[in-house]
Amino acid sequence: MAKAKAAAKTKKKAGKRPAPSGLSHIDQSGRANMVDVSAKAPTERMALAEGKVIMTKATLDKVIAGNAMKGDVLGAARLAGIMAAKHTHGLIPLCHPLPITKVEVDIFPEHSLPGFLVQATVKVTGKTGVEMEALTAVSIACLTIYDMAKAIEKSMRIEGIRLLEKTGGKSGPYKAEAGA
Repeated sequence: MAKAKAAAKTKKKAGKRPAPSGLSHIDQSGRANMVDVSAKAPTERMALAEGKVIMTKATLDKVIAGNAMKGDVLGAARLAGIMAAKHTHGLIPLCHPLPITKVEVDIFPEHSLPGFLVQATVKVTGKTGVEMEALTAVSIACLTIYDMAKAIEKSMRIEGIRLLEKTGGKSGPYKAEAGA
């Protein structure tokens, strides 16, 4: 009898619709749930995210010159960002595992900061977007720059991680306002 009640309770939960709040990962009862994308058609999707690592000019110059004690800071950061995008579903609890078709991590020295501008582009043909994958790639690439250069400067800051652009899916394209 207890098993039948538990099964009925589970079936009842499975049929709940998302909360009217507009938050797709929250059900009517306010519990977190993974969005059901099974009925959605696959579309080509892209997301572009960015972040910055702010440091002193001296640290920036050492990293650019390849004089960090741990080795190739920017190469390690690019690779870490790519790997992170591929593992986002294991890091963010309600993300779907996706068959990512492209991850590109670009790191640009910005003397005006001083520091590095990190950008990640992620693509997929699928039923859900890759915004979280792009944001995760940027976050981990920035953290890797910090880790690789912390022996030179511990006061570096990671700032401005944000989505710049996304395409595909039901909600359509998004582009961040310039300078926002």
